[in-house]
Amino acid sequence: MVDIATRVWNHKWKIDPIVRSLIDTDFYKLLMCQSIYRNNPDTNVTFSLINRSKNLRLAELIDEGELREQLDHIRSLSLTRGESTWLRGNTFYGKRQMFRSDFMEWFENLRLPDYHLEKRDGQFELTFEGSWPEVMMWEIPALAVLMELRGRAVLKGMAKFELQVLYARAMTKLWEKIESLRKIEDLRIADFGTRRRHSYLWQDWCVQAMLEGLGEKFIGTSNCAVARERDIEAIGTNAHELPMVYCALADTDDQLAAAPYHVLSDWQEEHDGNLRVILPDTYGTEGFLQNAPDWLAAWTGMRIDSGDLAASAEMAIKWWQDRGEDPTQKLVIFSDGLDTESIIDLHKKFSGRVKVSFGWGTNLTNDFRGLVPNQQLGAFSLVCKAVSANGRPTVKLSDNPNKAMGPNSEIERYKRIFKLGHQKPIQVLV
Repeated sequence: MVDIATRVWNHKWKIDPIVRSLIDTDFYKLLMCQSIYRNNPDTNVTFSLINRSKNLRLAELIDEGELREQLDHIRSLSLTRGESTWLRGNTFYGKRQMFRSDFMEWFENLRLPDYHLEKRDGQFELTFEGSWPEVMMWEIPALAVLMELRGRAVLKGMAKFELQVLYARAMTKLWEKIESLRKIEDLRIADFGTRRRHSYLWQDWCVQAMLEGLGEKFIGTSNCAVARERDIEAIGTNAHELPMVYCALADTDDQLAAAPYHVLSDWQEEHDGNLRVILPDTYGTEGFLQNAPDWLAAWTGMRIDSGDLAASAEMAIKWWQDRGEDPTQKLVIFSDGLDTESIIDLHKKFSGRVKVSFGWGTNLTNDFRGLVPNQQLGAFSLVCKAVSANGRPTVKLSDNPNKAMGPNSEIERYKRIFKLGHQKPIQVLV
């Protein structure tokens, strides 16, 4: 096992870059990319970095030259033969050849497009523009680079033994979490922590700890590179990006209202009935379920990713019951800001009522709270989102108004069309 503290102490990025592979990304990105490659290959999109934690002035902490070097390195990456063989031949969700030959040929020749970077008011303005299948692949590595560079900036001033003690404490902290989760008899939990991880090496260590500490209760990781390295399941379905872009492309209000369901129709066709997990909160879970076509009730389950997670799960259960479905046979994946306390609480509330699963993110792969003075390594909320499609702005409403994004006029229009009522703001920490 890698001695992470020693590696950090001796760190020279040119022999140990932050992103080492194009498959050092979340599995759902590749699944979505294949669907987009088939259905919307010529759509022009812009992705932009958004730091929700305004008090953390990244451009004053991270050296712009280092950031450019890391981003330029990512542009030099291409799929290796071994990575291609793994993607072409692995069994994902029990299905061989999840990725079609035409998509794999495109992916094998992919080099990520250029980026635009400048500083403004203590923050980095980092944008990517071009064809949707290419540009979307920037999201995860860009976030991973910025999160790790921020960590490196803080750790740079620490002495060798300080680093040893820091990582020993962080390892102990995570292991204590694992010990508390181990007590849950029928737990199903996966690593969803790639985007805002402390570092690649730390995420890999966390996965190994989960494997040893939880055994079969740990069902996999969203990170393809780690899944390949550790010979475990790659986990993922789809994200808010799809309805956000589909809605931006809608020409009329009626088309806009139908777009989130058009996404899932394309998804079902793409994956032959596999990976049928609904993500309903992009424009409000309640309205989404009220207007959902009946065929969606037969899908495998839902991912709950914002707002009051328990309330949304109750809503899902009632929706299934009203449509003659048995909720005990449905999967509910909780994935928003989880930590041990919320995981234990949600499992207690819903075990036996649905099939409960958890996607554990930042508080798994980047929880250094209380281990460094002044919370210098505390988690913060950084995202990279599609902000326009074919020149039209994208909008996300969420079940938490603090996660909403888009021009105010368009947000109000979307609220009207999707009949979004009053929402309770919830602090966004990660």
